[in-house]
Order: sequence, then structure tokens, then C-alpha cells
Amino acid sequence: MAIGPSSVIVIVGIILALTYQSILKPPPPKLCGSPGGPPITAPRIKLRDGRHLAYKEYGLPREKAKHKIVFIHGSDSCRHDAVFATLLSPDLVQERGVYMVSFDKPGYGESDPDPIRTPKSLALDIEELADQLSLGSKFYVIGKSMGGQAAWGCLKYTPHRLAGVTLVAPVVNYYWRNLPLNISTEGFNLQQKRDQWAVRVAHYAPWLIYWWNTQNWFPGSSVVNRDGGVLSQPDKDIILKLGSSRKPHLAEVRQQGIHESINRDMIVGFGNWEFDPLELENPFLNREGSVHLWQGDEDMLVPVTLQRYIADKLPWLHYHEVAGGGHFFPLAKGVVDEIVKTALNH
Repeated sequence: MAIGPSSVIVIVGIILALTYQSILKPPPPKLCGSPGGPPITAPRIKLRDGRHLAYKEYGLPREKAKHKIVFIHGSDSCRHDAVFATLLSPDLVQERGVYMVSFDKPGYGESDPDPIRTPKSLALDIEELADQLSLGSKFYVIGKSMGGQAAWGCLKYTPHRLAGVTLVAPVVNYYWRNLPLNISTEGFNLQQKRDQWAVRVAHYAPWLIYWWNTQNWFPGSSVVNRDGGVLSQPDKDIILKLGSSRKPHLAEVRQQGIHESINRDMIVGFGNWEFDPLELENPFLNREGSVHLWQGDEDMLVPVTLQRYIADKLPWLHYHEVAGGGHFFPLAKGVVDEIVKTALNH
């Protein structure tokens, strides 16, 4: 008996489903505190939807601090990577009365994953963290690299809670609707081919990104594969100088799995946003706060040309370009102090 067209469709569907289940579908995350999962060692808050957010505090005690800052880490990092706290001079902490809290973004470190994460949900997570830690009606936000998606989200969804915002080499979404094709294409083409393809997959076929970044047939995302070869010379010099002291907690970053951490960063960062940062209006019309964007001109991960365009279109944003700076320019001596002091000086 011949197989009819409908039977062929069913058979093909079954094969595709089995392929997805066995190869393409990411394994479930290893939740902290679950049987066989990583232990819970950090303080955590319980969020509105039942998820937990792990955090780490630095600087002065909350109740004594004059300025409270929430730091948002970048891709493949965690709450321990709060360089704006760990490299901040003790004298400046005391002089300006600085308290800082860093948290694990969902799926990183000891924070529960959020498979429906968006820039808006990240902004609401930050607001809830600030409320549960009693940081007051207004607080500062510093977002680094992929932490920029959350910082832009704060500017869009919770501007009334902000004392100031600083974006440091924030990853730009090539698919923002108001980013001209020639500008986005120019920046996109400055990436390695492997990263161009990874961005395309994250945007157009996010269901494929786990397989893409774990298969061995061809190189996936350079960030996921921790390939330092794509970095600029200034970044390589900084990493060489820091050596093994840079990330003693490296294993903790991805301990729940790569999909709900670094892959989710890519899916959110290069997905279809509900808003376009290029349409944002100045949240500080009365100059009660300020927004700053810092960018190294030798950054090979986030092209400087994109930031220059953003700064031109948002004249209320204070743009600081660091000559000879790569993606990790804040790790250079004295830079963190300069960035934090600038953020606190309205």
C-alpha cells in the first residue's frame, strides 16, 4: 500500500519532533537547591512570579549610604563580577557614601532562570530587588555589556525610580527598528563571521541557538566558546595582566547550564524588543539625574560606530569615548573611579 501525502507529513513531523527532543532541545537547567543541582550559598529574594534572585552587597551598609547603585553584569558573568564595586577605591566609597548591589541575572549563578525574560522583566526584577532591599525611592543603575539590555529597560519602564543610569559598552541590538540599515550593517560586518551567524540564529531561530552553540561541526558564538582571539589588543593586554585572578568563580557562572544564562542573553539581546531605545525621551528633564554611555573605540565586541550613532540621536545622553579602550577598558587603573564619580555628579 502506498503512503499518502498526509502520512508522509506525519512521519516527517515525528522525525523532526524526535530530532528536536534529542539534539536541538536544550536540557533543563540545573536549578540551585534542587536535587543534584548547585547549592544555594548567596542571599536571595523571592520575586513576584516565584523566582529567586541572588545578590551580593558591596561598599557601605545600605542604611548609612548616601548613594545606592544596582550593578548589572554582562554576558558570561555573575554577581561576583561587580568590577564597579571591587575596583572602586575605598576612599571614594567613604567620601561619596556608596553602596552597591550586584545580582545574578536570571539563569546565571544562583538566580532562577526566566525562560520568558525580556528587557521589561529585567527592569522589573531590578525594581523589586531595590524595594526588597529598601534602597529608597530612587537608585542608580550601571549596566555593562549585555547588562545594557536591562539598563535600557529601566529607562523605558521604571524611569521614575532612577537617580541616574550609566551604560558601559552596552551591546547594541542590530534589529532595533530605528537603527538605519547602513549603520547596523556596518557594525554587524565588523564582527567575526562566527558571531554574525550566531546573532542571526538568536534573532531568527532562537529554538536553534542551543544546538548552534554546542555542536562541534563549526564554531558557534565566540563569547559562548570563550574564544579570546576575537578581542582587541588592549583587551588581551588587560586579561594577560590580570591572569587567573580575573575570575576565580568562573565555574559558578554557567553552573545551571548555558541555555538560560548566556544563550538567553543572546535571545533577548538580539530579539524583537517591545521598544526602541532610540525613541526614548530624557527621563531627567529637571536635571535631577543623568544618563551616561561609555565606550572604547577599539572594542571588537561592540562596534563604536553604533554607539556614536545612538549618542547623536539621543542628545540628552552624555557620551564618553575612551581612546585606545577595548571592551574591558573599565579594568584599567582608575577608570572605575572616573565612571562612578561621573555618574554621581549630576
